[in-house]
Amino acid sequence: MLSTLRWVRDPHNPIFPPNPDSAYDCHCCMNPCVVRAGDELRLYYAGGDREGRRRICLATAPVEEPTRFTRHGVIADIGAPGSFNARWCVLPNVIQINGKWHLYFSGHEGTDHGLQSFPGIGLAISDDGIHFEKNSNEPVVTGDQVAEYPQNRGIAGGSVIRVGETYRMYYTLAVGTSNPDVRVDQRKYCAVCHSADGLRWSDHRIVMSPRAEVPSEDIAVATPVVRQDDGGFHMLYSGIGTRWGSYSIAEAVSPDGYDWQRPTGGAAIVLAPGAEDSWEADMVEYPSLLPEGDGFRLYYCGNGYGATGIGTAIGS
Repeated sequence: MLSTLRWVRDPHNPIFPPNPDSAYDCHCCMNPCVVRAGDELRLYYAGGDREGRRRICLATAPVEEPTRFTRHGVIADIGAPGSFNARWCVLPNVIQINGKWHLYFSGHEGTDHGLQSFPGIGLAISDDGIHFEKNSNEPVVTGDQVAEYPQNRGIAGGSVIRVGETYRMYYTLAVGTSNPDVRVDQRKYCAVCHSADGLRWSDHRIVMSPRAEVPSEDIAVATPVVRQDDGGFHMLYSGIGTRWGSYSIAEAVSPDGYDWQRPTGGAAIVLAPGAEDSWEADMVEYPSLLPEGDGFRLYYCGNGYGATGIGTAIGS
């Protein structure tokens, strides 16, 4: 059943804008992933520098002050020239597996092939969730594993959850190829793969597709963030559509995490682009969800894929 939460944006948004004096996140703060560790909130995000490179960074806040973050700098750097993440290391997703913190991130190799320039999802591991070492210089998941697109390269992260004794990675299968038609250029699906240990991933499937009849997501569906409760599975995702010309955040539900249900002929919009001339007037995207009280707190990005920073909203 779709949520009946009412979402209220924080009046101080964006609560985490780029820092113009910073060497690592002066250009953008994007892709928030917020997790709780004891009495602390950890905001993992991608920061962009003046040369256009993007790296995974960390900020922290007390649980009782979920909008007041202190920046701690880069925790996962870009790779060597020629590597899958030579230009960008973005879209962090952090989860504890077997007592270790696992940081999954998406790489951009530095080419100009559009979505096909994102060839893999990498992994870094930590004992404390702060100091990470990359598991390998190669990605742990690539974009050519879905049966329908065996020659595809484009892939980007979403979320990893545990279901029973298995881990599921919900991710963006980016199949778009450079084309003046945005429906071709930006074509994206939501997909899932499975792992017993968080290292080796298999059984890749497409679980959600764009819908031509729904103008908020007739181009792409992407960045699936999934949680499970007693009622089944809930997903927040970023839809690209001709209605706004860019991203909005919507919700889907599923009894099993594979068959996702959305309103017939429409989408369950959680957040639409904001007021004219605001920091989020053009787009809202990259959701991260955290339980808070009897409801949830949502962190997300605004205009320019994080060029205006990260904001938050409360659902109750």
